[in-house]
Amino acid sequence: MDKNHPQVKFGSTGILLINLGTPNSTGWWDIRKYLKEFLSDRRVIEVNPFLWQVILNFIILNFRPSKTAKAYKKIWMKDKNMSPLRYYTEMQSIKLKNRIGNEKLIIDYAMRYGQPSIKSKIIKLKDMGCENLVILPLYPQYAAATTATVCDEVYRSLSKMRWQPSLQIIPHYESNPFYIKAISKSIKSKIDKINWKPDLILASYHGIPKKYFEKGDPYHCYCHKTTRLIREETNLQIPIITTFQSRFGPQEWLQPYTDKTLESLPNEGKKNILVICPGFASDCVETLEEISIEGKASFIEGGGENFDFIPCLNDSEEHIDLFSNLVKKYV
Repeated sequence: MDKNHPQVKFGSTGILLINLGTPNSTGWWDIRKYLKEFLSDRRVIEVNPFLWQVILNFIILNFRPSKTAKAYKKIWMKDKNMSPLRYYTEMQSIKLKNRIGNEKLIIDYAMRYGQPSIKSKIIKLKDMGCENLVILPLYPQYAAATTATVCDEVYRSLSKMRWQPSLQIIPHYESNPFYIKAISKSIKSKIDKINWKPDLILASYHGIPKKYFEKGDPYHCYCHKTTRLIREETNLQIPIITTFQSRFGPQEWLQPYTDKTLESLPNEGKKNILVICPGFASDCVETLEEISIEGKASFIEGGGENFDFIPCLNDSEEHIDLFSNLVKKYV
């Protein structure tokens, strides 16, 4: 072997968990930088790109960071100096590493927007000798604005590399038995802890514009499928309904809207409810601030009596069981 040849590590497989992303801090500039990257994604905002860049840079990025910063400050993990989403995603990768990792099976995590970036982690894994790369997008229900944009960034990163690993991407897992059982267990566990009976369980998923659905995005169907399977698995005598949250802008999004539903439920006699967000792999600003804080406030203000939020699966053992099950099929 040529002594002058650079050392090349080889023979390993890299597992990369990828979540949506998070700002580095609650500071205005960090929030703005994160929003700019997120809202510049053509799969997230499907409008005329020239017009959108004008709106984004001259209006939204001057006003929205302050509002978003307030939301993040309510849920920021000050003792760890990071957002819950980053903390739980990091813990998921550590626990999965402890479960199945070894010197030839290297497990790490990245964010689609913000840090650590997908590109940096792919390069790191390649430099550690990973000839095979397995990507796990942490979105149970496929949508073009989530799973597909992770794929876009992975492909973009690989296209600039001279020596590329082989690639496998784990698909959506909205009906995986480990996933459904884990969600169902978390619901039953919460019911066992409270001292009141829910009139309703509301399963809230992140929304997408209705026109994306009309163009053929299957996300809406996958969300309803997950709710149906949870309903069958839990077998509770409590209604479980599907709603959609986090809409942005004036256009119509998937309905029914979570916020409007929370406001109207007390008038319909549903004054004791549980809320769960099955589409989120980790608690984040959308679940902790939008639902557990703001959603609860509007429900109680509208006449509700009891409201409780069921945490995301986060770094629970059942969630690591699911990830292990998903990954092992590709290793």
